[in-house]
Amino acid sequence: MSDYDAYLAGDRTDDVALYLSESYVSDVEQLADRDDAERVDSGVVLVVDGERGRSVFQKITGMGAMDFGSAAMDDPGHVDRDLAGGECPHADGDAGHSPQFAFSFAEPKNEEVGGLYAEGDVIHAYVYCSCGESYSDKWLAGER
Repeated sequence: MSDYDAYLAGDRTDDVALYLSESYVSDVEQLADRDDAERVDSGVVLVVDGERGRSVFQKITGMGAMDFGSAAMDDPGHVDRDLAGGECPHADGDAGHSPQFAFSFAEPKNEEVGGLYAEGDVIHAYVYCSCGESYSDKWLAGER
């Protein structure tokens, strides 16, 4: 099982995943050569230690990961399991809405919190769309 698959299954809750589209970064092939990367159709996903991942995210996007996540959280949308696709809530059927980058983390099961968190590990994903808006989604690890 790759690091990416293990992350999506909820087995890497200390790590974060970063999706970077080909249209956002110019060196996708170089990034894909990293040991912690996996090439996807429209870009690359890096799975890295949480603290290091936040630093890498800020270096690449110029945004603080937690600030970005907080802003995106206010606008729920749909993020595909692979983090490379989704449905921007601002699309209204318009073409030209595609994820430019995503920041994701997995939260371990927590029965005390209740709801979705009581059912299992939860994947949180925050996406920056080509339209300039951001949005978020969350789901049970391994469910999508």
